[in-house]
Amino acid sequence: MTAGHFRSTLQRSQLEFALDYLVMKLEIVQTGDPVLRKQGRWLTRADITSPRIQELIELMREAMREAPGVGLAAPQIGESIQLAVIEDRADYLADLSAEQLAKTQRSPVPFHVIVNPKLTVVGSSSVEFYEGCLSVEGFMAAVDRALDVRVECLNEKGEEVTINAHGWYARILQHEIDHLNGTLYIDRMKTRTFTTAENMFRFLSERK
Repeated sequence: MTAGHFRSTLQRSQLEFALDYLVMKLEIVQTGDPVLRKQGRWLTRADITSPRIQELIELMREAMREAPGVGLAAPQIGESIQLAVIEDRADYLADLSAEQLAKTQRSPVPFHVIVNPKLTVVGSSSVEFYEGCLSVEGFMAAVDRALDVRVECLNEKGEEVTINAHGWYARILQHEIDHLNGTLYIDRMKTRTFTTAENMFRFLSERK
């Protein structure tokens, strides 16, 4: 059930059209744009619960799904604030083998919002995998990330939450929180592994 469940078909269609139009306008900026290199502004609880930020969260969710991606930080759509949305949907994992899922330690992550996050690496274990980014479109590279992290942040209601994440979920959090602090994965990548996504997938298919 959606928020517009009890509205007429005409009203619902008008709302969906308006949302689609706004999402098209929510352009994901690409590397080289100065906003991607800024430290995002922290938000107050009043900021978070304001109509503007609540609408932005919904638009970011739609833009992330449309891309598609598993995370989207506000600087990526030109907003230099400490806010990101995250979701690793089950259908994104459907084409991965049990071996691939086990190797990447990846499982579905429900949609959620992180605001003003503080990330702490837990333990000393790390793992290297290829990453891509919606703001470095068409490329991938290997990045070494901590295997376990703890994130203290606010949610979309301005409530304090603590997230303990492992594996691929921990990687997503590290990637998105980097964005909020002006860092891209290309700053952390193993430079000799940098490749187009097309070449990467072609190489993987040739190995099968």
